[in-house]
Amino acid sequence: MRRNNLPPCVLSIAGSDSGSAAGAQADLKTFSAYGVHGLTAITAVTAQNTRAITAIRVLPQSMLLAQLDAVLADFRIAAVKIGMLGNAANTRLVARWLCQHRLPNVVIDPVLVASSGGRLLADNAIAVLRRELLPLAHMLTPNVPEAETLLGRPIQTYSDMRIAAKDLRGLGARSVLIKGGHLDTAQVRDHFSDDDGDLEFRHRRRDYSVRGTGCTLASAVAAGLALGLSTCDAVERAERYLQRAFRAAQRLGRGPSHILQHHLPN
Repeated sequence: MRRNNLPPCVLSIAGSDSGSAAGAQADLKTFSAYGVHGLTAITAVTAQNTRAITAIRVLPQSMLLAQLDAVLADFRIAAVKIGMLGNAANTRLVARWLCQHRLPNVVIDPVLVASSGGRLLADNAIAVLRRELLPLAHMLTPNVPEAETLLGRPIQTYSDMRIAAKDLRGLGARSVLIKGGHLDTAQVRDHFSDDDGDLEFRHRRRDYSVRGTGCTLASAVAAGLALGLSTCDAVERAERYLQRAFRAAQRLGRGPSHILQHHLPN
């Protein structure tokens, strides 16, 4: 329930991207475009641009917990978007904090590898994420390589994606949106699954690479849920929002990747 027509607050638990294409920066741009108030708890600081990640410093648990407790003490949080966590300790901390405070509308984008190729989650954190964090997810939004890692098997076709979505829900997530951009298909096909059924989203494949798409899609879903949309409506609106940002993407750095341009959604 929104109070006095004030915008709802959405918390991003994510890493910082110095190039402002992905991570918490992309989340905040999306929140702003949706008209919700963005909060952040930074898990890691990265030195990166459109070419590469050159350094990563995961923040200590004490600093992450201090941020989480600070925003919770002052704001009514309507949704949570989780991105890069960095290590097993921070993954476990976030899971236990969410269990303790029972926050609604948790959207998990299981960030394992950056678009530029850098590894963003330590190997020993995968089991913690799968066991402790996925059962808390209102929605899980992996791309194909991330879904493969979580399930421990290859995903090669859209039919495989459909089965994978159901199996990921079996790990505890209430709903799953698998992004199909990594499959070698003429069109990009995303697959959504929840208790009410399945949906397919088809998009034209672009001839340029774009950074921050996963972060943006997940944060758009979280913002939609915070605004009171149903899960299905939040996904459909987020898909439309991402495609508009995709079409407007610009090559702002010297690297090959474009950066999404965020505009108000319909």
